[in-house]
Amino acid sequence: MKKLFAIMLAVIMVLSFAACGKKDSANTFTMGIDPEYPPFSSMADDGTYTGFDVEVCQAVCEKLGWEFEVFGVNWDEKLIQLDAKECDCIWSGMTILDSMKEEGYVISKPYYDNEQVLVVKADTGFKASNDLKDKMVAVQLGTSGENLLADDLKELADSFKKVVSCDSFPKCFTELEYGNVDAVFVDKPVADNFVSSNEGYAIIDEDFGAEQYGIAFRSGDKELCEKVEGAIDELIKDGTYEKIADKYPDIKNNLILLNK
Repeated sequence: MKKLFAIMLAVIMVLSFAACGKKDSANTFTMGIDPEYPPFSSMADDGTYTGFDVEVCQAVCEKLGWEFEVFGVNWDEKLIQLDAKECDCIWSGMTILDSMKEEGYVISKPYYDNEQVLVVKADTGFKASNDLKDKMVAVQLGTSGENLLADDLKELADSFKKVVSCDSFPKCFTELEYGNVDAVFVDKPVADNFVSSNEGYAIIDEDFGAEQYGIAFRSGDKELCEKVEGAIDELIKDGTYEKIADKYPDIKNNLILLNK
């Protein structure tokens, strides 16, 4: 009897500890990001996540009383991971695409005006996209840049020797550094961040088409999207949004919600 009682007590204790350690998933908001996408989202040297989007999401969670979590997605499979409920949204300098809306994803109001550019080594003499005829150009998998080169900018892509797809922007830039490619086709804020942090590189800025960033939620999560947008509106009104933006001067002028 004593043995049975001891076993029951042990089980109760295990269940109690499990309950204490269990996270309230209903009160947790998990942000899906590209962890290699500064200045919007990246991992700091101490292992924490940082960036404009990350800081805004943290402030939203504080405003709504949610527990904040970050999930690093594979950018080429971000929507698959969103559908699998590995995160509650994709919020990481994500370009709003009509195809996503057609597939039923709930997309927030746009918050950033973006464009694509080419990054080259400064000493190569490349000044325009037509200088890259028969040259190698890298682009990140699953990005709007890759979509543009496959569709609206196919003529430009066909003029290159080859378009090399990499699974992250850092890998694209590594390919450029070692001379395996001659240019990287990339979002302008990422290009600005890279060029300002690394000597010997230049940006070719032409009219490759404008686009906007937004936050993607699963189909049926309109109410969740509206809660997040409402919290962002409050952050704008109380000045928190602009304080965060002040930390990222390279992107501040293109933040739609601050420059309406």
